[in-house]
Amino acid sequence: MGFTSKYTAEAPELQEVQQTRGPLVLEFGTSWCGHCRAAQPHIEEAFTSSDEIPHWKIEDGKGRRLGRAFRVKLWPTLIFLRDGQEVERLVRPTDTPSIVRALGRL
Repeated sequence: MGFTSKYTAEAPELQEVQQTRGPLVLEFGTSWCGHCRAAQPHIEEAFTSSDEIPHWKIEDGKGRRLGRAFRVKLWPTLIFLRDGQEVERLVRPTDTPSIVRALGRL
């Protein structure tokens, strides 16, 4: 569990995400996105103290249903969920403390 380093093209179905129990962080983006790459050190550092929280890194783009279901417009977007319900979201985070605070609210 904890930080995931690579985006996966295999997105789960929305129903699977909604049925997840406990905390979960979804990260939408792509490996070629400059904003996504710039955010990675902050995301990784934030997860060093929260490695028990699952982090699913999902490749997003045109026609990707899960990203559309969560109304993702900019990358990276971090969606913090508890028991399948959105608690918070960060769009294009540029610092570690904001991610740590969001993780703490889970």
